[in-house]
Amino acid sequence: MIASAIGFAAVFVLVLLRLPIAFAMGLVGMIGLVYETSYRASISMVSRLIIDTSQDYGLSVIPLFILMGLFVNKGGISRELYQVSNAFLGHFRGGLAMATIVACGGFAAICGSSLATAATMSKVAMPEMRKYGYSDSLSTASIAAGGTLGILIPPSVILVIYGLLTETSIGALFIAGIVPGALGILLYLCAVRFSVAMNPEAGPAGPRATWGERLRALNHVWSVLALFALVIGGLYGVLDFWPIHLAFSPTEAAGMGAAGAFLIAWARGGLSWRGLREVLEETTLTSASLFSVLIGAWIFSNFVNLAGLPEGLLATVTALDLGPWVVMGLILLIYIALGCIFESMSMLLLTVPIFFPLVTSLGFDPVWFGIIVVVVTEISLITPPVGLNVFVLKGVVGDVSTGTIFRGVTPFWLVDILRLILLLVFPALVLFLPGQM
Repeated sequence: MIASAIGFAAVFVLVLLRLPIAFAMGLVGMIGLVYETSYRASISMVSRLIIDTSQDYGLSVIPLFILMGLFVNKGGISRELYQVSNAFLGHFRGGLAMATIVACGGFAAICGSSLATAATMSKVAMPEMRKYGYSDSLSTASIAAGGTLGILIPPSVILVIYGLLTETSIGALFIAGIVPGALGILLYLCAVRFSVAMNPEAGPAGPRATWGERLRALNHVWSVLALFALVIGGLYGVLDFWPIHLAFSPTEAAGMGAAGAFLIAWARGGLSWRGLREVLEETTLTSASLFSVLIGAWIFSNFVNLAGLPEGLLATVTALDLGPWVVMGLILLIYIALGCIFESMSMLLLTVPIFFPLVTSLGFDPVWFGIIVVVVTEISLITPPVGLNVFVLKGVVGDVSTGTIFRGVTPFWLVDILRLILLLVFPALVLFLPGQM
């Protein structure tokens, strides 16, 4: 326990000193393994872990989903999703902000990254909202909050990582994220309505689109809707009937999604040879970064497991006679605090190997816990003082202060707290759909 505590403190210090999280966890984990075993044994263990990770077929789902999201982005679908949402919602007070939330949800279903969703939609939605006189506070807040949906609505890279870390069904995690993701969109729309009720000038109503214009807008996104139906339907066996018989594993679903996204981008004329090279380069760089963090996390996880931290935590909880829900509350508070320091993927990789054995030993469902962890991570992405989505947005929209964004985003993280409470009180909101698989 003491060695583990020292290891965690060392990782925190190295991260605060700006050492990349992958190297911080890997370095501390390596030193800890040498301390717990021997130099020769630790070198053998780490080298085998690196080789096994690089050759793991299951991990190929990560670059494939990243590739899928980048191809869709090249196809210009983010703007068309926004136009569809605007056609149906733009005539309401605060309608453009609502359209931004819905478009972020749609783009997140393809992209799978919160930071990428926020950065992409800010370029599409911000000019339109400024054009119609929306306040910068409401405009940026709707983008920052909508971007958080990228790590929950399937396909989600962070859910893939959680599934691989805990050996939980990725398909079950994906389908479990649908209801909480839809609930998040609904509550965000309520947050927009509350914001414009408090300040009507923040989100004036726009012109009402005709049904003809709405149908024409829908015509531009049918291919992406079909791609999403193919990936999710094939993953859950919905399409396994005569004469189609399509049923995919997570990796096969990711491959089909990447191939379909490539065809969509090519058919729309958004994919030149230069664009294809850029997509492949970005996929390689992003995947290499994620795999580096993953390897570093596994090295550190092996160290804390050898040091007996999971067993020590369980023994401490047993000795203190803390109830399961008290322990869960403490874990969630730790996640919210860590969100002020770590980005979502690093936080997940650092903590799940520690908390997961404790949580499952207390009788909590692993699929339910995975969704709860992601929802708490979403909250940390927009919660002051360090909400990463806010700072990503600040980098794209440089003339809006972070204080303005944080003021606007307050109703959104408050409804996120409400959603978290609902998921804690009513686990069936998460577990009902996986139970039907």
